[in-house]
Order: sequence, then C-alpha cells, then structure tokens
Amino acid sequence: HTRTRSSIPFHNNDTTAGGTANPKLRPQGKAREAGLNNPSMLKIFGGTARGRRLDSPTVYLRPMMGKVREAVYSTLISFGLYDFPVRHLDIFSGSGSIGLESMSRGAKHGTFCDMSPDCCAAIERNIKWCQVDGDEYSTRVVCCDALQLLRDPQSVGIPDGEKFSIITMGPPYEEIVYADLLDAVANSPCIDDDSVVMIEYPVELWGELPHVYKGESNTMVGIRNRKYGRTVIAMYIVNPTGRWEMASSRPEEFVF
Repeated sequence: HTRTRSSIPFHNNDTTAGGTANPKLRPQGKAREAGLNNPSMLKIFGGTARGRRLDSPTVYLRPMMGKVREAVYSTLISFGLYDFPVRHLDIFSGSGSIGLESMSRGAKHGTFCDMSPDCCAAIERNIKWCQVDGDEYSTRVVCCDALQLLRDPQSVGIPDGEKFSIITMGPPYEEIVYADLLDAVANSPCIDDDSVVMIEYPVELWGELPHVYKGESNTMVGIRNRKYGRTVIAMYIVNPTGRWEMASSRPEEFVF
C-alpha cells in the first residue's frame, strides 16, 4: 500500500503543541458569510429531538457528516450503552451536535467543551432548542482548551471524581496533535473502566492510530476503526471488563 503523507500531525516534538496553541493553523476560526446560521444544515437524526435543526456559531466549522454521526450512534447503541444512564463528554463540540444527538437518544448528562466562546454560546442555544435542559437532564458547557480539560478537569470546573461513559472528540485536523490527544484521554481522570472513547481523524492518518494504547494507569483497546469517505472514526474501550459484550477488540480494523 502507498501512504499519502500530509501536513496533519500525528507526532510533534513541540511540547507547546496541544491542538489549540497556534491560531495560524485554525481553519475553524475563519468567519463565515454573514446571515447563515446553519450553513451545514445540521440537525438531530434520532431520539426525542429528531429533526430539530441546530444553530451554528459564526466561526467556520467542519461538522461530522450526518451519515457518519448516524453510523456512530448505531454502533454505540448496539453496544448497549444506552440501556444504562449515559454521561457524555463531547470535546471540540462546535455546535454541540454530537453530544446533543447522544442526549436526544437517552444520555442524561452532557458536558460540552470548546475553546471558542462563539461555539459555546451556540451550544447553549441548542441545548434549549433540543429541550434537554429540563429536570431529567443535566448539561454543562465548558469554554476551554480540550487538553486542559482532559488532563486537569478540576481546573475548568469539573468536580473531582466525575467520570464519563462516552467521550467523543472531533478535532480540527490540522490543529491537533493526535499523539497528544491519545495520551491526554488515556491518562484522564474523566475516564473509567468500560468508558468508550471516539476519535474522528482524517484518512491521511489511516493506519497511524494504534489498536491498543497504554497510558500510565489505563489501557484503551480499539473496538472500531472505519472509514467514511475521507473521515475515519476510531473507537476505544477503556480497561474493558466485558460489560459491553458487543464492544469486542477488533485488531484487524487497525491494520493498514
């Protein structure tokens, strides 16, 4: 096979790189054309808020394609996660579409993280629009750097000991160093045994993410790694206990 190399970093020797350090590399910071509040026609695909269109921030986004989001949730539901109370951490939230899809489908808590104040304001509006702000739900919007949240959640207002059953991350490709992201999530106080971690990455890095990633005290085992056009979705389970029977190790999907 021939690998196509790109400018998208997997490893980086710059210790200051963390996905948000260099605004010159931020395509998501470009202003959109005025007057378009839903340029990607984002909407919720399933659950209680099905069909609701989402407000978009005034910065340029590369949201997860609808067919990819549907595939992601079909997989998560097949694991049986939503048969239990789900706590969802949606990182690089943008408009909040991934986390809100989860809440529409049954998650009872959603924490949304984005470093753009404009994105965080849009998420707040979308939470109300999707009607997941009632007594049976709890939500939190954190405007901060993703790696800071993962490495030191208390510093951004997440209570000590709080864990999440699902963590989704759809970063801006050119802005994040994926090796840093894997390290941060694998060693994060936010994860627990059997937490499911989803990472979206570009096809140019196909074959770069490992099947097994060992942190200092946690091991993440790859359970899905699938291409959807130029997008690849990797899913890991943390310290698997066998609770999610369908979330089995798939080493063959991580072989390039």
